[in-house]
Amino acid sequence: MYKKKDKRPGEAVWIFEGYARRRGSEDMLFKCKNCGSNVVYEPGRGRMYCPHCESEDSEDMIQGATMTQCVNCGAPVTVQDYASAGRCEHCGSYIVFNERIEGVYEPHMILPFRVNKESAVQAMDKEFKKRLFTPSGFMSAKSLEKMSGIYVPFWMYDYKARYDFSGEGTKVRRWTSGDTEYVETSYYAVLRKMDLDFDRIPVDASYRMDDETMDLMEPYDYGMLEDFHPKYMSGFYGEVYNQGAAELEGRAKDKARVASEELMQESLCGYQTIIPHRKDLNLQRAGVNYVLMPVWQYLYRYQGKTYQFHVNGQTGKVIGTTPVSVAKVIGYGMSVFAAVTAACAIGVRILEIL
Repeated sequence: MYKKKDKRPGEAVWIFEGYARRRGSEDMLFKCKNCGSNVVYEPGRGRMYCPHCESEDSEDMIQGATMTQCVNCGAPVTVQDYASAGRCEHCGSYIVFNERIEGVYEPHMILPFRVNKESAVQAMDKEFKKRLFTPSGFMSAKSLEKMSGIYVPFWMYDYKARYDFSGEGTKVRRWTSGDTEYVETSYYAVLRKMDLDFDRIPVDASYRMDDETMDLMEPYDYGMLEDFHPKYMSGFYGEVYNQGAAELEGRAKDKARVASEELMQESLCGYQTIIPHRKDLNLQRAGVNYVLMPVWQYLYRYQGKTYQFHVNGQTGKVIGTTPVSVAKVIGYGMSVFAAVTAACAIGVRILEIL
């Protein structure tokens, strides 16, 4: 993915998709050519955008010498474990850490954000309104300050599978002749051979993200995947993978087994019962890719407890459990009780009339 441009004493300059990147630089910043402000990727526009002067695609890539110092203002930057992109606490600039997106850590693909923060808030607001007992102040501006867009590391596995199945199936026929009911059970040898291709089975590679939550974030539209480019990370936080592909492959195989079993069961319809004799699934990995996926994370503190919500950064799907407002539960219970009491009173009155 790299092409050497030229060589100077003690350094080499490389080209990455039209941008010059020097070996030895530790962080990068996208700066506006027009006003010098930080240019970020704007999901709603699908392109780079300067919030200050409102220009589009006006970015210049600026390189820094150290990962722990802001390339824009020079202030110290605290780099969290596994962080590949972050924000300077002093000037607010979004910085991408070169050494964590290069070499073995360079993502093969990225799914850029399509849902911006405002749309994510609207998606949560819509979801929370469906939940009767959510506290009224849940969507307060104060709590929304803790909402962050994060590129979560994923491994995506491809498999070629062969599923051999043998078993015994039964079909039951019933009929009546005169006063007699007859039952006929037929037995069949059931054989199936299925060849399956699994493409891009996703498994998150982040310790901080709950595996079950990330599974619930699916599905994504993988047709929107792009070749990796660091510009998509400007304006967001990011992580490098925390675990290797081999370490996490068991989860991918489990997903492939579940999907294979569902497809096999679909092919066995028409029988009253199936007794399996042999179920042989052979999975051969055909490929694996390191991908960054978009997730909005929202932290809310309520009555001493922290609630986490996640929004799919492409589809707007909301995952999370809301706190419960006791006042709303009591109010709802009283209204139901009042309605039931009124209905009973009407019933009694009708009986009196009758």
